[in-house]
Amino acid sequence: MRGREGRARRRMLAGLGLGLAMATGLALPRAAVAAPWDLAALMSMLAARKSGEASFQETKTLAMLDAPIRSSGILRFAAPDMLEMQTLEPTRQRLLVRGRQVSVEVAGRSQSFDLDRNPAVGALVEGIRATLDGDLAGLQRGYHTRLQGEQGRWTLVLVPRLPAARARVSEIDLSGSGASVRSIAVFQADGDRSWMRIHESSRP
Repeated sequence: MRGREGRARRRMLAGLGLGLAMATGLALPRAAVAAPWDLAALMSMLAARKSGEASFQETKTLAMLDAPIRSSGILRFAAPDMLEMQTLEPTRQRLLVRGRQVSVEVAGRSQSFDLDRNPAVGALVEGIRATLDGDLAGLQRGYHTRLQGEQGRWTLVLVPRLPAARARVSEIDLSGSGASVRSIAVFQADGDRSWMRIHESSRP
């Protein structure tokens, strides 16, 4: 009897082990297959963030100047269409975009204009705003897109579709990690360029 019970127990344990092995074997492939990393995945991650604030340091290289221009300040955005860039150094400036309207304040003076009347500014603003908002449809309406790298370290290359915008801004490169944009490089058609380093200061 004891021999039979021992054999039955071993068969039961073997069966349990086989069942666990099968369950583990079935589960492993599902767990090992990561979600696809593409532009849609990146935009989905960015869209989950409805607002943000970060400090920035920007370096501009202009053909007419011998030395680059450096500035720093605060960058803010809030879905669906607000983008603010407040420069604190070397001089105070503020650029605020709401919808299609842009207001600029420099040295106590302000002016407003529509993005549709300035293709260069429009291309720059829409590329950054659509990316921060995770607006895939809006981004692809205005730009040819190319995503490089992996989730932990990616670069999104934007080339304006409209010839009028491309005549001023040839390419915008946004780099980041996960749902955080870490840098923005703007290459103008005339050879001028800027590079902005972004340091996130709060996570909504």
